[in-house]
Amino acid sequence: MYNAKAYSVASSTSPFAPATIARRDLNEHDVRIEILFCGICHSDLHQARNEWSGLMPTVYPCVPGHEIVGRVTKVGPAVTKFKPGDLAAVGCMVDSDGTCPECRAGLEQFCPNFTLTYNFPDKYTGGVTYGGYSDSIVVTEHFVLSVPSNLDLAGAAPLLCAGITTYSPMRHWGVAKGSKVGVVGLGGLGHMAVKFGHAFGAHVVVFTGSPGKKDDAFRLGADEVVISRNAGEMQKHAGSFDFILDAVAAEHDINAYINMLRRDGNITMVGAPEQPLPVSVFGLLFRRRSFSGSIIGGIAETQEMLDFCSRHNIVSDVEVIPIQKVNEAYERLARSDVKYRFSIDMASLKSE
Repeated sequence: MYNAKAYSVASSTSPFAPATIARRDLNEHDVRIEILFCGICHSDLHQARNEWSGLMPTVYPCVPGHEIVGRVTKVGPAVTKFKPGDLAAVGCMVDSDGTCPECRAGLEQFCPNFTLTYNFPDKYTGGVTYGGYSDSIVVTEHFVLSVPSNLDLAGAAPLLCAGITTYSPMRHWGVAKGSKVGVVGLGGLGHMAVKFGHAFGAHVVVFTGSPGKKDDAFRLGADEVVISRNAGEMQKHAGSFDFILDAVAAEHDINAYINMLRRDGNITMVGAPEQPLPVSVFGLLFRRRSFSGSIIGGIAETQEMLDFCSRHNIVSDVEVIPIQKVNEAYERLARSDVKYRFSIDMASLKSE
């Protein structure tokens, strides 16, 4: 074991503060990474404040962060894909059983025995996993991604969650040139969906309740913007979408968007509203529409996404902050006061 610098929370009401955590020494298949940037995901806020206590109770001290970009510093003797100096990334998972049908299909995100990057039982240390608000991390080679050198590293960090969370369902449901795609909500996830939809060659329509977001939606690649409170604008698009990605985590009328789908169209949830959304089954029945959900993606697909981003020069829109401003960032995130993701410059941790 070795000591690493980090920022952690000691309870659901505590602010983040400097800490020292234990990281495991290299096993033969491990990669040690110096963390350069780490994105702040809204799930980090939920976890740090124990707002998912019924689903994933937080173990304190908690070191969040699963949007990690850095540089390889050491590798185990059996590692073949990485060498010191390589740019590397780590997303939401750091292990899985490798033998279940999901793992064999390259869908590690559905493995019943996966290990999340933080706040999850750590079979190597006997404690819990610690995330990317740290100066370094040790991860099994299979769960380390290669970062294309042309990508801005601060903007690339959120690709490891916000990017793959939106890319994966678009790929699964066949978004391509000529598709008509809707994006509900223009936040950390939604802005990535607009970029991907545009790069796929789709006709992208953003649904938002905020008229002030129109200009930004067009800048990001939208072809049209619909103000969701305007019944006339909504009706104009009824029954016309091949695919809709819903990134809204608050209560809203999902049936209004189901009715936007054409025959055999799909709407996929990537936002996670706290309360169940009432679904009118008749909206699904008569045009054979489908309603589904999706989380991140497997390791191979995440690498595919990073390579796609390299070809199309796609990164997240970020506000770069030092680690010392993480508490302020959390308060702003709770108010949705960020365009569109915070990315922590982990070089700032060296001064602690």
